[in-house]
Amino acid sequence: MEFHAVFLALIQGFTEFLPVSSSAHLVLPSVLFGWQDQGMAFDVAVHLGSLLAVIVYFRKEVFAMAGAWFGSLRGKALCAESRLAWGIVLATIPACVAGLLLGDVIERYLRSGWVIAATTVFFGVLLWWADRMARQFKSEYEAGWRSALFLGCAQALALVPGTSRSGITITAGLMLGLTREAAARYSFLMSIPIIFLAGSHQASGLLDGSAMMSWSAIIIGTVVSFVSALACIKLFLALLNRIGVLPFVIYRLALGGVLVAVLTYQ
Repeated sequence: MEFHAVFLALIQGFTEFLPVSSSAHLVLPSVLFGWQDQGMAFDVAVHLGSLLAVIVYFRKEVFAMAGAWFGSLRGKALCAESRLAWGIVLATIPACVAGLLLGDVIERYLRSGWVIAATTVFFGVLLWWADRMARQFKSEYEAGWRSALFLGCAQALALVPGTSRSGITITAGLMLGLTREAAARYSFLMSIPIIFLAGSHQASGLLDGSAMMSWSAIIIGTVVSFVSALACIKLFLALLNRIGVLPFVIYRLALGGVLVAVLTYQ
């Protein structure tokens, strides 16, 4: 149980913020090894670890944005930080609406290995195309309301398993002219409210007391996902401009091929 928890938490932490689809990786252990779902409490734990990691890494930006946002509510003039904060708020709305309206449909019909394999490959190719065509001249602070809405719609598309939330939002950011690092930073900042809301929704399902809870797995999942996600964010941003997105595209294509092979011959 503890080994499963460590392994799955590492997958969650490393793949949540990389453009490689965490759902594609999380489906592999169940397909290859027949592992059972760790349960809703464990899902909440690993998401909490990922959330804490991105808040800790971007703590200066988060505090500055939060202060400027609350200041704008009190009538202060908008500044770069408050505009970015309002953009993050706007970008969160499409995924919330899509989740409420289509969540059950997606859960019932699209959480299959074949869908994940197809979206892993397709959106990997789209990421490559966006990076190849990108002009890369804007910072995250220069993304306006329309850009925020476009990025939010891209994030809503990530409800389809295999799309990769970070992958599709970085793709959208590159399409909008953001630099690679700015697109990644915007994507990571967007993840804070959406991970919080998704985790809160999952946690509400624990209140009825029917969910099985293993406190050792929960603690392991939170700590391991936090450490791995924090390391992932730091390394990804440090290497992104140097290596580009092509290695991740190649990896997605290979992962999609592995999924197809496994699903075909299992």
